[in-house]
Amino acid sequence: MRAPRHARRRAVRATYILPQAETSAGWARYLTTAFLTHGCGEKVSGEQVEDATLIVSELVANATRHGHSGCRLRLHVDPGQVTVEVEDASPVPPTMCTPDPLEESGRGIAMVRQLSQEFCVLGGPGGGKTVQAVLAATC
Repeated sequence: MRAPRHARRRAVRATYILPQAETSAGWARYLTTAFLTHGCGEKVSGEQVEDATLIVSELVANATRHGHSGCRLRLHVDPGQVTVEVEDASPVPPTMCTPDPLEESGRGIAMVRQLSQEFCVLGGPGGGKTVQAVLAATC
């Protein structure tokens, strides 16, 4: 008699190319929500979908605004975690600064770091960078 084989679930990935446009962050939010709720085949909690969507929005807005280019959004879902990567053409890493309380911007990277289990910036072979945030997927 053979023991039943348990199939290990494979990681699911999606990649999207977004232009340098003010609408890119909105499209990134839409694509992330659609992928995590319907397209990835894994069970991802509503809270994790919201966190990933916030992270994607901030990273894509930063890439298109400060990276002076379009960007590549990659979503990777493994059982137990969601990874968000945003790649742009600028080698300059995002900075975490103390925002002016009266300003509406300047808090994004701090928020991304707070929501992420892991956060890193990787240099790219063509001189750009990839900003990566890993979230634990909770059900």
